[in-house]
Amino acid sequence: MSYQSIFRPSLFEGRVVVVTGGGSGIGRCIAHELVSLGAAVAIVGRKLDKLERVAGEIREQGGTVSIHTCDIREEPAVSDAVSAILTTHGRIDGLVNNAGGQFPSPLELISAKGWDAVVRNNLSGGFLFSRECYTQWMRAHVGDSQCGIVNIIADMWNGMPGMAHSGAARAGMLNLTETAALEWAPLRINAVAPGIIASSGMDRYPPEHKPIILAAASTIPLRRLGTESEVSAAVVFLLSPAAAFISGACLRVDGAGPNARRMWPRVGGKPNEAFNGFHLAELPAILRDA
Repeated sequence: MSYQSIFRPSLFEGRVVVVTGGGSGIGRCIAHELVSLGAAVAIVGRKLDKLERVAGEIREQGGTVSIHTCDIREEPAVSDAVSAILTTHGRIDGLVNNAGGQFPSPLELISAKGWDAVVRNNLSGGFLFSRECYTQWMRAHVGDSQCGIVNIIADMWNGMPGMAHSGAARAGMLNLTETAALEWAPLRINAVAPGIIASSGMDRYPPEHKPIILAAASTIPLRRLGTESEVSAAVVFLLSPAAAFISGACLRVDGAGPNARRMWPRVGGKPNEAFNGFHLAELPAILRDA
């Protein structure tokens, strides 16, 4: 079996794309799809074992991948990682800022340390990786490639109760996307905002969040959760030549979740059919056990 992408197999032939947070979940899926389309990928993360697992999967499929352990919150580490990627691959055509993380907490209980950790994960790290890829390679070679930068944010449109630190950081990342699209043009900078996606990240939340996750589909107009493949397809489109006139934009992949309103309680009927092209997709344990 191999990745069943809707895009042509040679779309990214000869291109190199960096995927942060590539050791699990959505980042793992994105890395696999890009490789299936001819790209070489550099996957970045903090945990070597996770990166090695994904790299092994990709190599079994005949793909080209390098692994780079890095704490995206640390400026020297990010600079060194980008330099190492260039030493390994000789170029960087695209960057997917996917790494991030948060923990649930009421706003009044978030400490300054906890706030800083989440903001650095979801905003500062993306800025640092973008800046280093831009200054070390992209600025001088933007005319040589149809790729660009895609920032993974989140559904934070009506606030993010229970995770205010993450919502604030993701909103900041969207604003950074819009600013960079102007300052760094003609390099294209876009964002993808996933809604509630059936991914491994679900299993990291505490047990009291299980009922909320299991009930989530009933609040989404399309009546289901999203798949990792649906997020990956959006990323691939924005990196592709078909999106050559798209920059500073945000593509929502959320089943119209933010559009649900109390004044219109009906949120759809039968769920539409999900797209799942990832041959190694793993349903989160919280959904398998439901």
